[in-house]
Amino acid sequence: MRLKQLLRLQYGAVSLKDARAPQKIRAALSAYFKGDLASLGTIEWRVAGTPFQRKVWMALAKIPPGATMSYGALAARLGMPKALRAVGHANGSNPLSVVVPCHRLIGANGSLVKYGSGLMRKRWLLAHEGVDLKGQVR
Repeated sequence: MRLKQLLRLQYGAVSLKDARAPQKIRAALSAYFKGDLASLGTIEWRVAGTPFQRKVWMALAKIPPGATMSYGALAARLGMPKALRAVGHANGSNPLSVVVPCHRLIGANGSLVKYGSGLMRKRWLLAHEGVDLKGQVR
């Protein structure tokens, strides 16, 4: 449901069909979940969205596996240190989660906040990438 909503926002009316993802994408995702964290970087992607959203998503893609960044730090990296909410909104509108690693954004105090697929999944993805989650409520 969430995917359809994001696609509709980005591309208008869409019709999804049951089909397998291309082999190259399946292989990269499989490798990622088996521990080859760099494999996500081999997936070519292109998205619609506003110029600001695309700028945020490109910046997200540059956060390496095993690293996190706060919303404020990403806003500052984009040259808009006061755009925390806009960064958060763009992050939440990401139609390619995991591939465009929106799970790597965290609160300024290191807390796990706001993940469209649920904080349990965000926690799992970060732990899978080796992020130290000590002090996080499980």
